[in-house]
Parts: sequence; C-alpha cells; structure tokens
Amino acid sequence: MSFTVIIPARFASTRLPGKPLLEINGQPMIQHVWSRACESTASRVVVATDDIRVQQACEGFGAEVCMTREDHQSGTDRLQEVASHLGLAEDAVVVNVQGDEPLIPPAVIDQVAANLIAHADAQMATLAEPLESIEALRNPNVVKVALAANGFALYFSRACVPWARDEFSAAPEVLPPNLPFLRHIGIYAYRVNLLNKFVVWPPGQLEQIEKLEQLRALEQGARIHVAEAVARIPAGVDTQADLETVRLLLAEGEHSR
Repeated sequence: MSFTVIIPARFASTRLPGKPLLEINGQPMIQHVWSRACESTASRVVVATDDIRVQQACEGFGAEVCMTREDHQSGTDRLQEVASHLGLAEDAVVVNVQGDEPLIPPAVIDQVAANLIAHADAQMATLAEPLESIEALRNPNVVKVALAANGFALYFSRACVPWARDEFSAAPEVLPPNLPFLRHIGIYAYRVNLLNKFVVWPPGQLEQIEKLEQLRALEQGARIHVAEAVARIPAGVDTQADLETVRLLLAEGEHSR
C-alpha cells in the first residue's frame, strides 16, 4: 500500500497565533503531528506551509516541507498545490492529516488510506465514530454523516441526521439507542485526480449553506467512502484550553502510539 501524507500547517490562527509552533512537552506541535504520521505506513510525509518560520522549524527536526501560496480558499486547494509540486500521479493516494492533531493515532491514517485503495469506485475516503450524547447530536459544530448500506456517504450535515421522528416525538431530550448516529471525523484520503477536479469546481449550494467543504464533492457526484475509525481520535487543538489538555495528556504518557 503506497500513499503520501500531507500535513497543512498554517502559522496564522485567530484563536492561537503561531499554532504549529506552540510547544508541547519540549517539541513544537507540528513535530508531534509529523512524528505520528511517520509512524503510519505512508511512503512519504510532507508538511505544507506558507510561513518560513514553520518551514525552518520543520526542516530542523528532519521533515520534508513544501512551501505553498498564502491565498488558498480551502485546505483542499493547498493539498492540490502540494500534490502538483510533488508530481504525484493522477491515481496516487494522498491523506490529509491536520497540523493541529498531535494525538492522531497512526492506525487511522493507515485505515483511511487502505479504505480508499480498496474501493476503486471511491474518489475520497474518511472516517466516523458513533455519537454518544444528545448534546453532541444537536451541536452544529459536530458534523454528522448519514451512510448508504454500502458504506458510502449520503450526506454530511451540522443538523441531526437521520431525524428519529418517533423517538424524538416521545422523548426529545434522550439519545435514541441503536440508531446510526455518526460523528464525522475530519481525516481524508483523496485520489489526486479528485483533487485536481475539486479546485476548479465552484463552491456548491449545499456547501455554502452548511459551510462543509466535503459537500462540494458530493454535489459533483464524487463518491466518499466512510468507515468507523479503528481507534478513537482525540480532538485537535483549537483553543488554549485544548493545548493545555494535550500537554497534560502527553506529560502523563496517555495516547501512546
């Protein structure tokens, strides 16, 4: 199985400026992410950044770095630029690992790549996990996904999908048991030919309504394979509180590889 991991790492962040270089137990955050990706079976791991400070830090610990433009509208645009720079073939598989996920299990990187490679009729693959609370189900920041019987995505939404009409009519504050409520996990594998198409497709109506980039692919008829993650993927680092939590977990030796 051959695939490339690309790790987008933008320096700018409204909530955590300089996020990729924030220190976690003696190493910048991006080094933790890169180390996890290197423990997968990827044939190549590349950090994509538009900032020379990130470039210098990554090269300092031995990472391959690809500099990108600063004006990309989406992470997928940045990914496609890197794939083009690297000269990857149209049928090559690329896994996007976010640069703010220092606890990502290497096993799920391998899983999402293997799933795409195993399904020749898929252009993308991603992962999900069961929703465990009514609060998460109703939280618009928790993206839900509904699946077809063959494991392909029917729809992604910030709303509750599917809507359990009878169960919610009887008990609206209770999460109905044994129903297929899934939280989408934002790790993706792409075929390069899909990336090349994606960057020329205009944003779709559903994408603009939900503010979910993956809906652009669905609106264009692309098929996205979804599987339940083989390991729990801890939340990424979006806030100072998230950063402190990750520092504590790694200091205590949790989430070992």
